[in-house]
Amino acid sequence: MGCIFCMIVKGDVPSTKVYEDDRVLAFDDIEPLAPVHTIVVPKQHVENLNDLDDKEVWFAMLKAAQEVAKQKGIKDSGYRIVVNCGRDGTQIVPHLHLHVLGGRLLESRMG
Repeated sequence: MGCIFCMIVKGDVPSTKVYEDDRVLAFDDIEPLAPVHTIVVPKQHVENLNDLDDKEVWFAMLKAAQEVAKQKGIKDSGYRIVVNCGRDGTQIVPHLHLHVLGGRLLESRMG
């Protein structure tokens, strides 16, 4: 089986799209950890943050996170952006992605 995020980008797996441009796609997480939990992925397959060498893709991901926060109504109350990288970073899907989390006061303890 291929990369689940690549399949979502291609439209082979359904998702609840929140934002899309020519470089990235943002969709709601199917197992949310907060009232707002949206995933932002580059449309091109990049395994993790260590493999990203295109600053335009990174910038597009961050701009998408801003747009998600605006659309989801958490821009002013605040939100968290999380990028997990590799096994010890608990990256479950081997396709670079960031999580936009918000909609309530989030746990402040890291780790």
